[in-house]
Amino acid sequence: MAGTYTTDGLQPEDRLQDFDRMQVHSEHPMHVTSPSPENFGAHARALNLGAVNVVDLCCSPARVQRTPQLIRQLDPELVSIVMVTSGRLGVAQAGREALLKPGDMALYTSWKPFQINIESDTSTARLVRAHMPRALLGPVTGNLEKKIATTLPGRRGVGGLLGDFLTRVTEEAAEYAPADVPRLANLVVDLVTATIAHDFDDRAVSSTAAHHALLPQIMAFVRQHLHDPRLSPTSIAAAHHISLSYLHRLFQEHDLTLGAWIRRERLDRARRDLMDPQLVHVPVHRIAARWGYRDHATFTRAFRASFGVPPRDLRSRLIETSPGAGAQQAH
Repeated sequence: MAGTYTTDGLQPEDRLQDFDRMQVHSEHPMHVTSPSPENFGAHARALNLGAVNVVDLCCSPARVQRTPQLIRQLDPELVSIVMVTSGRLGVAQAGREALLKPGDMALYTSWKPFQINIESDTSTARLVRAHMPRALLGPVTGNLEKKIATTLPGRRGVGGLLGDFLTRVTEEAAEYAPADVPRLANLVVDLVTATIAHDFDDRAVSSTAAHHALLPQIMAFVRQHLHDPRLSPTSIAAAHHISLSYLHRLFQEHDLTLGAWIRRERLDRARRDLMDPQLVHVPVHRIAARWGYRDHATFTRAFRASFGVPPRDLRSRLIETSPGAGAQQAH
């Protein structure tokens, strides 16, 4: 549920490369560069709340870019909100740029190219970022285009509630139990929704809040059980004490099909494992089984249909570009 990352312990020349590698293999791949790579450093605390992810990051000045090529490579349709705690941040997307000072927030999305400039008069800047699937935000997503890359207040009003919560939730990550995950995820989604809707007086949001609050809980449950081949709409509905028809309707309201969404989640995770140099020794069929595929042929067909390449070919490309890894290749 909680994790940490630091470049401490790495050689100075390896720190930026390691951080960039982590971002390239993230849920929505990005590249990181720095005006002073020899002095780069980063420290992060992450809190994974099922469908919602929150990160508190201290980082040297850097530029983070998500390009059209990276979007074509993988796009989970995530909405992100970032708040500056110290330093400065420039968030550029859709022809706009928000210049953030401490206490300011901005939205950006994974399905459009963006650039984030991290700046500081000291050695590092600090920011806290949350992202979640677009589908969780319900009807308020109609206002996203007007809100991305604009400055939102994070010290007062609804935005202040969100800013305070995001700052505190990672600081106290060790205090949470697994049962707290869906509740915390709901709180993040509700506060982000309220922040987006605030200027638009979106009454539809409040009238359907309880209905939409169930979807992130279900998504979190599914992600925790992706490894189980017995996962099915029937078992999901039973675990949440709702009917099958109501379960399917929750997803249909956000233009999602439950079965297709589960398949995409499993394949995305399998793809991430196949591209991880540390897992190059794990056979492809074991990675498939890890994400709920009993039949290797079914996995291969689904993977190729989704990504345009068989899983073994993707693994071979990784090995070809990873010096010394070829001897570890596993089939």
